[in-house]
Amino acid sequence: MTVLVEHYVSDSRIEEKKTKEERGDGGFMVPKSKETDEFDAPDINFLGHSFRDYENGESERQQGVEEFYRMQHIHQTYDFVKDMRKEYGKLNKMEMSIWECCEQLNNVVDESDPDLDEPQIQHLLQTAEAIRKDYPNEDWLHLTALIHDLGKVLLLPEFGGLPQWAVVGDTFPVGCTFDPANIHHKYFKENPDNNTPKYNTKNGVYSEGCGLDNVLMSWGHDDYMYLVAKENGTTLPHAGLFIIRYHSFYPLHKAGTYTHLMNDEDREDLKWLHVFNKYDLYSKSKVHVDVEQVKPYYISLINKYFPAKLKW
Repeated sequence: MTVLVEHYVSDSRIEEKKTKEERGDGGFMVPKSKETDEFDAPDINFLGHSFRDYENGESERQQGVEEFYRMQHIHQTYDFVKDMRKEYGKLNKMEMSIWECCEQLNNVVDESDPDLDEPQIQHLLQTAEAIRKDYPNEDWLHLTALIHDLGKVLLLPEFGGLPQWAVVGDTFPVGCTFDPANIHHKYFKENPDNNTPKYNTKNGVYSEGCGLDNVLMSWGHDDYMYLVAKENGTTLPHAGLFIIRYHSFYPLHKAGTYTHLMNDEDREDLKWLHVFNKYDLYSKSKVHVDVEQVKPYYISLINKYFPAKLKW
């Protein structure tokens, strides 16, 4: 499968002519579709299955993934998310740098991912390096790729050792009806919110066009890393924060649901999320990135966009 996207090449003379509608947050260009061979995605993962194949119930790994989603769909309620955001929003678990957190991920394996059984730091670097090759001028996107999964440290004892269903997997809004586009949707019938009238309508507790910043998402590594980055004063553009918070929101960026909650800024940022997602999904490989070789480059980006130490 060939991915069709366009490079943005910085040129100050061209830049001055761009209209406001053509630009992303902070002056970053919005990608536009174009025929190009820049990223050739494989048809199958290294396990020999289609990517994001949740129906191959014959394998032990797939059965474990389905059990994961059963637990997630039962327990991710509106009140649970509010409690988790309140607790982890204190950012009182640890102080460490972004790179130190990357190294922590050597101890993490995502049980919800049917395409990956490698250490998480390799997934981060594979994604970042693939994007770096095709978008060499967008250093904020390289760094966003590197850090997008750092919230998975929630699985570690130092961060409370949360269960997998409270950290990884596809995300979805809580406080409104659970759209059928959600993977293994059948298990939502056991979620208490499914029988709570104020939560089981299309808009639920939200209003149409309210903007995703005002929507509570199922709790996990996406929302946690978003809070960490935002509250520690990152200078990443809004599109970077959008990618971090919604990269697991497959019902939106793959199935196209929940768009009634989006505002204009969300729609612009979604263009970058579509670019990112192809690399996040299809760059997973058994071929490892040489960590020490690329480390100096990513350290320079961390220093550019983040303080030396962050509260987690």
